[in-house]
Amino acid sequence: MSNREIPPSSRVALVEDHERLATLVERGLSAAGIAVDVFHTVAAAWQGLRAQAYAVAIVDRGLPDGDGLALVRRLRAAGNATPCLMLTSRDALRDRVDGLDAGADDYLPKPFALDELAARVRALMRRTPSLRSLAPTFAGLCVEPEHGRMRVGEDHVSLAPAELQIMLSLVRADGQPVRRAALESAAWGTTEAVTPNALDVAVHRLRKKLAAIGGGVSLANVRNLGFALRDDDAAA
Repeated sequence: MSNREIPPSSRVALVEDHERLATLVERGLSAAGIAVDVFHTVAAAWQGLRAQAYAVAIVDRGLPDGDGLALVRRLRAAGNATPCLMLTSRDALRDRVDGLDAGADDYLPKPFALDELAARVRALMRRTPSLRSLAPTFAGLCVEPEHGRMRVGEDHVSLAPAELQIMLSLVRADGQPVRRAALESAAWGTTEAVTPNALDVAVHRLRKKLAAIGGGVSLANVRNLGFALRDDDAAA
């Protein structure tokens, strides 16, 4: 499957070999409602970015098997337009210019505040047409990643990280079916092992949460196609 055929995701790819920093960034972005898949080498990131259409790639310059700029150049040469934010301890003007010339979209020198990183990632996510609204809505139902919840009017319910990513995919599909594989990829990424019934368990919980806040939106199983949101009030 080519990158252009892969459904758009709101997940972020983090290419960082420093395990402690990668863990801190992953936790910080997750707390901001942004799901992260971590890759520790250029080679692993290249394969991951070919397998899934990430919303943003956060790329370190110094990696065990090469410079992160080489990865960005390779992505651009292959026609992959995933927005890229470079992380580096180098803050000289020449290094920033080199990163932008290689096709990077933004540049953040270390050390950095996680709040600033999250803000820059959100700004890059808005460049993707399907992700321009970071709090998408469907039939009065609003998913709010920054608060980790979905809301109808004043009523809201918290969402676990995987549930949040599933709901973002379904709301952005605007009532069209989303295949199981796409929902699993959105919820758990390509680097985490998923049990066969994990999606069904998540869907069961989401149906209960949708019922709890009302609003007339339900989650339907579309035979042979996947799952879709339904506006029950419109169908009545």
